[in-house]
Amino acid sequence: MIQSMTGYGKAVVAYKDKKINVEVKSLNSKQLDLQTRIAPLFREKEMEIRQMLATALERGKVDFSLWIEKEAGVDATPVNAALVENYYHQLKDVAERVGIPEPADWMYTLTRMPDVLTKPELEELTDEGWAAARKAVEQSIEALVEFRRQEGAALEKKFTEKTDSIERLLAEIEPWEKSRVEKIRQRIVDGLTQIPGVDYDKNRLEQELIYYIEKLDISEEKQRLTNHIKYFRETMANGYGQGKKLGFIAQEMGREINTTGSKSNQAEMQNIVVQMKDELEQIKEQVLNVL
Repeated sequence: MIQSMTGYGKAVVAYKDKKINVEVKSLNSKQLDLQTRIAPLFREKEMEIRQMLATALERGKVDFSLWIEKEAGVDATPVNAALVENYYHQLKDVAERVGIPEPADWMYTLTRMPDVLTKPELEELTDEGWAAARKAVEQSIEALVEFRRQEGAALEKKFTEKTDSIERLLAEIEPWEKSRVEKIRQRIVDGLTQIPGVDYDKNRLEQELIYYIEKLDISEEKQRLTNHIKYFRETMANGYGQGKKLGFIAQEMGREINTTGSKSNQAEMQNIVVQMKDELEQIKEQVLNVL
């Protein structure tokens, strides 16, 4: 089954007092275009994360995000209570000895003393922390790949409908193709008889008609288009990674349809060709999304 390049996946893994969140989105692109936003703690693993994404996703415009949510209060800067008490007694003693009033707002004064509010030391990445993050990355990729499979199934259904429609329209050309030969012949003969005093060699006329009609023959175009449709279906059945090949086959189908249109000097046939072009155009638009 083919896969779409469009997808979305998200995973959340709990680790100690935090949640590791991973989100990955992808759209169609000719190559792998990878953009990452990674929390500082895990930036040293960026190359490994990129390799995981490249191996699993192969192609597409991929937007990857990894961030950390901590429990409420975990990020609060701790207060050095012993130091606050020490500052309080020192300031109180100084006020009594010097004879100045004590601060009206003790808390405001004390929290601005040196080292009362101390920032926690910078966290280092541990093997356990990376294992949890790696699990979240893997789960998000799996979710995205599953999304791609579902989108691919929808695309495959659409392509099948469109190729069936082109095949049906191709069969509708045949009756008009057979009837136009006699119409062309009769139109030329009628034109010659309307010219006064013109005598013509009927055998030579038949030869010229055969040559003219051969130039308008679309048998080869019909056969090649039928083969391209068959090959398109076989390629879809081969599984993912066939997007570029499907695009090339669709181009070849377009060439045969265009040639058929240029040789179809009959309104009914040209109308059918226009419908075939419309169906093929929808295939070309959507095949750009195929991995």
